[in-house]
Amino acid sequence: MKAAIDIGTNTVLLLVAEEESGKLNVLHEEQRMPRLGQDVDTNKTLASDSIERVLEVLAEFKKLLNDQYPDVKDVVVTATSAVRDAANKAEFLERVKVKTGFDVALLSGDEEAKFTYNGALTVFDGEIKGDVFVLDIGGGSTEIALGRNGSLLDAYSFDMGCVRFTERFLTQDPPFQEQIRECREAIKYMLDSRKFKPKRKVEAVGVAGTLTSLAAIDLQIDEYDPGHMNGHVIVREKLKKGIEIFSLHTHKQLLELSPKVLKGREDIFLAGLLILEGFLNYFDLDDIKVSTGGIRHGALLNESEKV
Repeated sequence: MKAAIDIGTNTVLLLVAEEESGKLNVLHEEQRMPRLGQDVDTNKTLASDSIERVLEVLAEFKKLLNDQYPDVKDVVVTATSAVRDAANKAEFLERVKVKTGFDVALLSGDEEAKFTYNGALTVFDGEIKGDVFVLDIGGGSTEIALGRNGSLLDAYSFDMGCVRFTERFLTQDPPFQEQIRECREAIKYMLDSRKFKPKRKVEAVGVAGTLTSLAAIDLQIDEYDPGHMNGHVIVREKLKKGIEIFSLHTHKQLLELSPKVLKGREDIFLAGLLILEGFLNYFDLDDIKVSTGGIRHGALLNESEKV
């Protein structure tokens, strides 16, 4: 029995699982949205109140593990884009150590993409055949990984995410159409900056909150439910229509549409959808399959490989 915690730009995620033969049996998952990366794109530092929110979540997760999963001895804790970009990252990592005892591994963009790729595919039965893109839309960065027959070929981390691009472009509520246009142009510019070479026929798998939230809305469920979300297909044409509708809603109206699913994400949801749309358009993909796997799953598998 093992545990992993992923400290992201918007979320902090906990996973407890058992690993056997490269597969994970998920026992427990938790999600909190303390938004560590608030204003990091502008200020290049982690705000003290953001750090405090994350420390509270980590202390809560540690207590949960001690109380409910005492057999878990080692907890793999990773941090990503917001911490990478922050000038006070060393102070943050030290405060986590003092408060919780956790040693945090600060992942590079390449490591983040690798962990995401491996983690995303753990939730599907059977081997993955052919070329597969794995897309991870985070708060501060977006990772794209390309694999072939289950093996990672190429990966890259782009400095665009739903928190970063909301703060940079979608500053009105609801955003002006000109802001949406500028955001779309920036997404295409980012994707143009790093080329991938998939075979003509390539599938796509997407992880993280934008994809799982959209899947829940699509499926008309109001809880995080991996059993229903995994494998759900998001169709590009339907996404385009959804963006047209969602872009007219205020953050409050979006939250009213799906209170449980979008809580803590209502103000950054549209930026995530625009990045997803940009990815599908850029690679001319008709659809993308949802996975509830991710960095924390890949981190556990990586630890197993070390043993």
